[in-house]
Amino acid sequence: MSEEGEVRRRVVVIDDDPSIREVVELALRVVGGYEVHVAADGEEGTALAERVGADAILLDVMMPVVDGPTVLAELRARPSLRDVPVVFLTAKVGAGEISRLDGLGAAGVITKPFDVLDLGPRLGALLGWNP
Repeated sequence: MSEEGEVRRRVVVIDDDPSIREVVELALRVVGGYEVHVAADGEEGTALAERVGADAILLDVMMPVVDGPTVLAELRARPSLRDVPVVFLTAKVGAGEISRLDGLGAAGVITKPFDVLDLGPRLGALLGWNP
């Protein structure tokens, strides 16, 4: 949890499922202490990440229209977002799938279902933000 006066890390969550967005936002904001912004698709999320100056992006892999790996490629093509760490959120838990996602340049992969109380600390650990 952030201490009073401490700058909170800004995380943009991109997921097409409104219930997942709501749970992730709550978990990261209340339990993790992050400033959280949510988007329903890659286009909205990319614009939001630029606008708020995201410190990290939590990106769903399977979305209609444009999937997570394609969104990651688009993020990497933008100079302002090229170095922002992206962590994939996926229901596919096979070792091959996780390895494939890591190979795309993701900072990590968090699998669904996830423990709501553990999501913030897991994200922080993947990104080296935990003390």
